[in-house]
Amino acid sequence: MCVKKLSIYQIYYLNILRNFALFISIVFHPLIMATYGCLLLFFCIQNTVYDYLTPLNTKWRISFFVFFFSMIFPAIYIFILYKLKRIPSIHLSKPSDRIYPYFITALFYFGLFYLLLDVNIWNSIKIFILGGGIAILLTSLINFKTKISAHMVGLGGLFGLIISVSQLIKFDMILFYIIIILISGLVGSARLILNEHKPYQLYIGFLLGFIVQISLFLSFQKIIFA
Repeated sequence: MCVKKLSIYQIYYLNILRNFALFISIVFHPLIMATYGCLLLFFCIQNTVYDYLTPLNTKWRISFFVFFFSMIFPAIYIFILYKLKRIPSIHLSKPSDRIYPYFITALFYFGLFYLLLDVNIWNSIKIFILGGGIAILLTSLINFKTKISAHMVGLGGLFGLIISVSQLIKFDMILFYIIIILISGLVGSARLILNEHKPYQLYIGFLLGFIVQISLFLSFQKIIFA
């Protein structure tokens, strides 16, 4: 069978496409999702009682705190594993490479949740962090059997967060629904272009993140939001 060679222009545009897919994967990396969710709750839900409950300087301090525990510390751990040659790449492309980094990342989330328990901030932040830890832990366990998309787990969790909060405080967040869905489609396409996942792995990841957040908010709503 004759294999058609790609022209230099086709190779050029394929490289551009792959570089763009890599850029999208980095911008919406699963480790940054908790920070995005925190910033969304603190700065995008305006003119409600929850917006005024937390002083501005406290919002920024908590946001940086979340960023370091959910992004910087796990990233440093993954980098150390790479330098020690415990994993072949920081991209964690193989399912076996993901199990322990995900498990440790989940522990960072649980530690962050514990530290935030006594902090006087909106409880939705705490539930979101707890849900993130549970979702990452489940992702780690699922990776013993099959590889699912952690990117989509994060986006599914973010989608579950905004739906739960919008129903909780009766705040119109339709625009955020649309944005998250569009971003999810973009990130999913990027992961397929990079050949990191199959379509079903993207769907399972998104549903996992979504279901965990929705379930937590429904479970705790009557307890802490009554």
